[in-house]
Amino acid sequence: MSTTPTANKSGLVRLFALITVIFGAVFFVAGAATWIAVSTNLKAEKITVSEDATFAGGTVDTPWEAFSQADIIKHHALDATGGKTYAELDREDPLRDVAMNGSFLRASLFTSVVAFGVALLVMGLGVVLALVGLALRKLTPAVASTSERTTPITA
Repeated sequence: MSTTPTANKSGLVRLFALITVIFGAVFFVAGAATWIAVSTNLKAEKITVSEDATFAGGTVDTPWEAFSQADIIKHHALDATGGKTYAELDREDPLRDVAMNGSFLRASLFTSVVAFGVALLVMGLGVVLALVGLALRKLTPAVASTSERTTPITA
């Protein structure tokens, strides 16, 4: 009794497909958990989008609200400093603290925007991996036990 090489390959492909589906599910769950964690932590900060921003009045807990608030902070900081950035202000200028705080706040908000983007990327990658794994399983025939019996040749 011998197992055919095709049966071994089919079994390995099906195993690889199953592992790919599992990794896809793990990636999707990890991305979703990251999205929820970032959103929850932003919401806990109780940041409200400025009235003159795109998503006025909303609590910052989504990437578009974080981006909108970061953008309006830049606008307000430049208005306060006469259009000068932190690096352009003299070291003794009292407005330098305003520019610095604005830069720090914007950097923090942009970090959350990037985190949301990475979470979405990981979720998308998880979906793609799961679909590839399912396609591989569908295209590869199931092999329960393909053994061929050899019958002796009698003359």
